[in-house]
Amino acid sequence: MALVLKWQKAVNLVSNKEISSLWDRHILDSAQLYFLIPNDKKVLVDLGSGGGFPAVVIAILNKVLKGPLEKVVLIESDNKKSVFLQEVSRLLDLNLTILNQRIEDVKSVKADVITSRALGQVDLLLNLSQSFYTKETVFLLLKGQNIDEELSKISYTCKWKKQNSLTSDTGCIITITEVVY
Repeated sequence: MALVLKWQKAVNLVSNKEISSLWDRHILDSAQLYFLIPNDKKVLVDLGSGGGFPAVVIAILNKVLKGPLEKVVLIESDNKKSVFLQEVSRLLDLNLTILNQRIEDVKSVKADVITSRALGQVDLLLNLSQSFYTKETVFLLLKGQNIDEELSKISYTCKWKKQNSLTSDTGCIITITEVVY
């Protein structure tokens, strides 16, 4: 939290109006995903990592709780945000791989878990994830109040489950499996 507050002055990591609710709105919101990761999953890929939510929070919990993840890959095209993520990884001694690239340009990673928060609609996220996907991949997506409309527009065959967020009355978590591309 201190690192986000320090860097926020130079890099827009979160909305300035949300700084006062950083703990609840970003950190706890991200943390709830960690507890939904199946124990057999080893590689997590976070799309459009921005200020590190949810991936950095998940990596911290994984380290402290000696969790199952062996590799956490953050994909962020913004150079300043990528530098921030590298610094967080170094200072907190996290096992993160930060790829300062556009999602479409990353081809070399296969994901057991794909996360995203505030990047785009579900159908777009599924489309962007094709090169990371295996038949065992689980998507854990933090979504907002327009989720029903987003789910109605999915153009891929898949199984999905919606559950309420523990931190927001209007937020939810979408778990997606068995995507047919």
